[in-house]
Amino acid sequence: MANFLLLLHQTPSRFRNLSPEEIQKILGSYIAWREALVKRNKMRAGEKLTDDGGRHLRTQDGKVSVTDGPFSESQEILGGFFMIEAADYGEAVEIARTCPHLGEGKWIEVRQVDAVH
Repeated sequence: MANFLLLLHQTPSRFRNLSPEEIQKILGSYIAWREALVKRNKMRAGEKLTDDGGRHLRTQDGKVSVTDGPFSESQEILGGFFMIEAADYGEAVEIARTCPHLGEGKWIEVRQVDAVH
């Protein structure tokens, strides 16, 4: 069995115009989905990331520059991740298909973790 990251991409303004009740309903669907994976022993980790976009580090001419994450014109941010266990990409994709994240302006990137130790 291998580990896979489900990287949850979304538009930066996803929660901007939602009521607290709507946000709680959405969060509840993620919690229920996560708990179902825990019961199946497929969940390894998962967290929501802050909406600020973090910091980006790049090397240019031998120097590291650090900039703030996406600016207001950015079309998407990485909103969170789940690490799951699956036999292969096929199973990982089938698990990702059930994630409540899919829909309006949101998408999931599935990546296999390459154990280097």
